[in-house]
Amino acid sequence: MKHWLTRRFNRIVLLLAVGSVVVALVLIYLNQLAPTEPVTFRNPLNVSHGSDPWLVYYEGNYYLAATTWSASVIPGLTMKQAPTINELRTAQPVSVYTDTVASRCCNFWAPEFHLLDGPDGEHWYFYYSGGPTNCCDDQRMHVLESEGTDPMGPYTYKGRLHDDLDGWAIDHTVLTLDGSLYLLFSAWEHTNQNIYIAPMSNPWTISGNRVLISTPTYGWEKQDGRVNEGPEVLQHDGQTYIIYSASACWGPNYKLGMLTYTGGDPLEAASWQKAAEPVFESANGVYGPAHNGFFKSPDGTEDWIVYHANRTSSGGCDVNRTTRIQKFTWNDDGTPNFGEPVALDTEMMVPAGEGGGFSWPQWLGR
Repeated sequence: MKHWLTRRFNRIVLLLAVGSVVVALVLIYLNQLAPTEPVTFRNPLNVSHGSDPWLVYYEGNYYLAATTWSASVIPGLTMKQAPTINELRTAQPVSVYTDTVASRCCNFWAPEFHLLDGPDGEHWYFYYSGGPTNCCDDQRMHVLESEGTDPMGPYTYKGRLHDDLDGWAIDHTVLTLDGSLYLLFSAWEHTNQNIYIAPMSNPWTISGNRVLISTPTYGWEKQDGRVNEGPEVLQHDGQTYIIYSASACWGPNYKLGMLTYTGGDPLEAASWQKAAEPVFESANGVYGPAHNGFFKSPDGTEDWIVYHANRTSSGGCDVNRTTRIQKFTWNDDGTPNFGEPVALDTEMMVPAGEGGGFSWPQWLGR
């Protein structure tokens, strides 16, 4: 009787083991066949302190930075990190760099970070405008270098970017074109705030004089102020565009314009053609949508724009601006089609490639 019970027990154990394997295989099969659960989100990503945003997806995480001020809760340069957009919305910013030098300690505007070749391999180069505690007539362009390839740093101060004029300058970004590196930035000349380009010998050094490539000429660039600023590079199918912010952030007419590279020497103004109409402006209860960046979805199939905007027409250049994102497409002629800014109550699909899918029973593990 004892041997019979033992054999029966072993048989039951074997059947249970085989059954568990079969269930696991069925679940694996269902996981492959089951449609991914739709995952949505709503703007904003930053409910305040969300101006001049920069967002990158890199090795499984989103990284988001925005302008900080002298009186910000966390001074200096800050960043949020998360693997999904919904987690990024609730993530807390952390400090990645502070400075005690009086001339550049504070009011860190328009931060953005680029993975570029340095003298000893790839590093993140963190560009931002900074100045003294008393804002805002002494803003200058600065750059940091990461120790490794983690966007969160640590960072060390690399230098101040300037040409022979060496005056007030903000909103710098880098353009790589035909193997050469250029700096784009904004500065005042008389009553106009313009966009300039200058050659670079490395990610932290301007190697020649600035060239004016855009100044406010159209009426829509002169509302509330004669301003061209915030140049950002967008490249697609061999074409290069500069998307810039026009008019002034202190009014509801802040918007985006576009320059197209037409060939030739990028350091010649004739190589850039300005679009006659804005490419992104206020709509749907979104005011002053501008000062943007671009990023790819995790799977690389979608193009997204990140920008700041105000909730009301009375909003200005302050900490109440919020960070927003939305997907955009391309026109038949190769130019970007940003559509209209979406209202804050709009449910949108998260960027493609974030995950989702079949839910595994907890007892099986993963």
